[in-house]
Amino acid sequence: MRKVAILGMGLIGGSVGIDLKKRGFASEVIGVGRSQANIDRALELGLADKMLSKEEAIRSADIIILAVPVNILVNELKYVLDTMHPDAIVTDMGSTKSKMVESVKNHPLRKRYVASHPMAGTEFSGPNAAFSGLFDNKVAIICDKQNSDSDALASIEEMYQILGMKLLYMDAISHDLHAAYVSHVSHITSFVLGATVLEKEKSEKAILTMAGGGFESTVRLAKSSPEMWSQIFEQNGENIVEVLNTYIDKITIFRDKIKEGDYEYLKNFMIAANDIKRILK
Repeated sequence: MRKVAILGMGLIGGSVGIDLKKRGFASEVIGVGRSQANIDRALELGLADKMLSKEEAIRSADIIILAVPVNILVNELKYVLDTMHPDAIVTDMGSTKSKMVESVKNHPLRKRYVASHPMAGTEFSGPNAAFSGLFDNKVAIICDKQNSDSDALASIEEMYQILGMKLLYMDAISHDLHAAYVSHVSHITSFVLGATVLEKEKSEKAILTMAGGGFESTVRLAKSSPEMWSQIFEQNGENIVEVLNTYIDKITIFRDKIKEGDYEYLKNFMIAANDIKRILK
């Protein structure tokens, strides 16, 4: 049984707190909030057993989980490694990894850090968005596992398995490239589609009545936090530009073939795209 400190009690951190206590991984969950309103709400919702200052939480915990925005993750990780006791373990749940691992590669306690990314979430944020079961049957990526102590790695692997996640391993650079393709560009597409519809369709009633399940599921991510996602785009900009260049090329082809009336080409294009069903059951 471990004392677990979670920095950031929003959707991700709060959902982690609920299930690590509920499923017996943690004897105590200690939360750290960014505002008094979030602290009060996290306690009210039972996301943590108690809320402490950042320093108090870090010094009293066996495992520290960073579930804070990516633009402050690097500084928070350095602070945790400088503050925690030497046998403690720290992991982060950020959507980008390269800058994280690079920033602490020479830290004396680097091997107590396990870089990870649980691929789970919703379009909502804050303590009210947290719920039990968020991570069930999703994938958790662990990066550069050879750079972590074996006991630290084993503890974080166990944590994700208790959260109901499947484990995948890769290096941090590969993670950021793959995340750009399968996660980050999806959010960009959704934001752009939402902005396009709002600009061109002035009738809110028409949007509500004519937007079927396809539109709703595609644009759902446009309800995500702009503050959080602008930071992710900044952190992973180089990979995202590469993805967008390919995406724009495909969109341009689609537009041009419609203008040319080459619907046979488009049919074959979509048949090829249908192969995604082989991967995503």
